[in-house]
Amino acid sequence: MRISEVYSMDIYSDAGQYLGEVRDAIIDLEKGEISRLLMDEWKNMDRDEVKKMLQYKSILFRNIKNIGDVVLVSATGQGAKPSDTSASAEVSDLASRR
Repeated sequence: MRISEVYSMDIYSDAGQYLGEVRDAIIDLEKGEISRLLMDEWKNMDRDEVKKMLQYKSILFRNIKNIGDVVLVSATGQGAKPSDTSASAEVSDLASRR
């Protein structure tokens, strides 16, 4: 499956809760894998906005159970906020790649 096929797909928890729609993705080019699906489009943001988007408007790819007609996310992974240290490290990493 191509990443372009996932754009605009609805995202649901395995408990049936609608979470949003895939608007963008973060790809780790060094590892050659998708790290997150975003429910907002990636745009020029300050650090606080990026941190909020990573915490509240994104899904870690490892929490995805299945991609078919919709993206199905593990309910235990959905809504679980990354620690401040984890989110800060990811924000710093993303900021350094600009």
